[in-house]
Amino acid sequence: MNFIVAGAVKAIKELYGQDIAEDVINLQETRKEFEGQVTIVVFPVVRFSKKSPEETGNDIGSFLQQNVAEVVGFNVVKGFLNLSITENYWINLFNDTLLASDFLVVKPNGQKVMVEYSSPNTNKPLHLGHVRNNLLGYSVSELLKADGYEVIKTNLVNDRGIHICKSMLAWQKWGNGETPESTGLKGDKLVGNYYVVFDKEYKKEINALVATGQTEEEAKKNAPLIKEAQQMLLQWEQGDATVVGLWEKMNGWVYSGFDVTYKKLGVDFDKYYYESNTYLLGKDTIEEGLAKGVFFKKEDGSVWIDLTADGLDQKLVLRSDGTSVYITQDLGTAQMKYDDFKMDKSIYVVGNEQDYHFKVLFLILEKLGKSWAKGLYHLSYGMVDLPSGKMKSREGTVVDADDLIAEMVDTAKQKTEELGKTNEFTEAEKAELYDTIGLGALKYFLLKVEPKKRLLFDPAESIDFQGNTGPFIQYTHARIKSLLGRASYQFAQADYASIKLTPTELDMIMLLAKYPTEISNAAKAYSPAFIANYLYEVAKLFNKFYHEVPPIIKEEDTSVKQHRLNICKITADVIKSGMTILGIKVPERM
Repeated sequence: MNFIVAGAVKAIKELYGQDIAEDVINLQETRKEFEGQVTIVVFPVVRFSKKSPEETGNDIGSFLQQNVAEVVGFNVVKGFLNLSITENYWINLFNDTLLASDFLVVKPNGQKVMVEYSSPNTNKPLHLGHVRNNLLGYSVSELLKADGYEVIKTNLVNDRGIHICKSMLAWQKWGNGETPESTGLKGDKLVGNYYVVFDKEYKKEINALVATGQTEEEAKKNAPLIKEAQQMLLQWEQGDATVVGLWEKMNGWVYSGFDVTYKKLGVDFDKYYYESNTYLLGKDTIEEGLAKGVFFKKEDGSVWIDLTADGLDQKLVLRSDGTSVYITQDLGTAQMKYDDFKMDKSIYVVGNEQDYHFKVLFLILEKLGKSWAKGLYHLSYGMVDLPSGKMKSREGTVVDADDLIAEMVDTAKQKTEELGKTNEFTEAEKAELYDTIGLGALKYFLLKVEPKKRLLFDPAESIDFQGNTGPFIQYTHARIKSLLGRASYQFAQADYASIKLTPTELDMIMLLAKYPTEISNAAKAYSPAFIANYLYEVAKLFNKFYHEVPPIIKEEDTSVKQHRLNICKITADVIKSGMTILGIKVPERM
């Protein structure tokens, strides 16, 4: 709508003798209850006109109608100037832009961004919280690609520490040589089971010590199991061959298990970092900070930074014995990642319980004078809750990712079979369809909500073929593909000499034309929810259009038929493109 902005700037110059910047002109889509398609917000302009908003709106509206060919009418409602644009403009936009071969082609913007997500611990399987993290990280990566960025997807795996040693020790004591092969369990589940075993045995020891008169805190420290786990960690850090060998074997099981879950979720990574390789990083950064006066040493030799002037607190960055804390290795890892890829931006997809940590991390890097620190961003997200009793959970507390996926696919099977529309499908086609619908429902439900919001995930509600759900959008795509197939669709420009757009057709063109802007806005906000809810509006409006017009295949006017099939084709393309950004497959038939 550059012609409207340019026309409005010219109007203010000629009517009021004022030169203004184009960004003063605020354009909005006209609200449905008013006539017109584009609205100028007049309030920012009244300081130039020295008139009321209504008078100013009428002045500019009259000028535009007389001087801009595309403007055929206007009305003013308080401080809003609603403009009616000639139908010919929308037809040309549809033909020249939406139907152009490069409409959905990504144009590189020359910038590089890293998105770090997943970051699991290797002592347990992925769970519902990880699912939101993975889907969000993957989708944000695809969204940034669609906005022209070169994207590096990374996974920083937490593969060391006391929690890993707990699983290792429990397996060593009570595993009897079990393996994923001998048990038929995925490796991550087997290792996770032994983490649970450790916890149960540890609690027994604590209770026994408390019974002898120790406090609970004393018992937690003195329990033989925790002391053995701590000793094992020390041996690992010293490079003990037996302990390191066991660690490599059990982590190998876990990685194989993770890979299966990642494949089911449809997520991937370009680069893995491992905490076992990064936990000693950052000490050089501490020395750099001490030399620059950013950090200070206390009498006991510990190193700190004082962030009280920034509204935070004093933060320990190195212990008195010279060992690292989490922030130490995060400082070093941030530097290493930048050295590896020299990216313009780096996005950390981590739950909101780490909000404070990332504020501190980014602020320290800025104070250290890292030029790239301004490009760091914490994509904070809320927890996922389930309605009680809706889904079985492993150990009664954590919903296992694989169990969740299996239940979603099973629910998709039940609901689809109830509709009785898969009779002509082979068993293999049915299995693929149920997988597509189940995972589509899960992904869409988790991604349609703004990342920062905590959400309540209801599996049954997510697999509904009506409403703001993945299956509704998938079904709309399948309906369009079926129609195009039955019509033996071939692309051609329609002859518009005798075509009059219906109001809904005009709405369809306007909504589809917004797709590139929606991608850009979503990418700026790191929010796939923008795209999810836009696609719902597209699907909803298409179904309205589909039911309003006479059966398209039976349309006798070849120009009208071609035009409406073209609307169907670009709608399907936009839905597929947007759902791909969300990591969701769209079936050709349902």
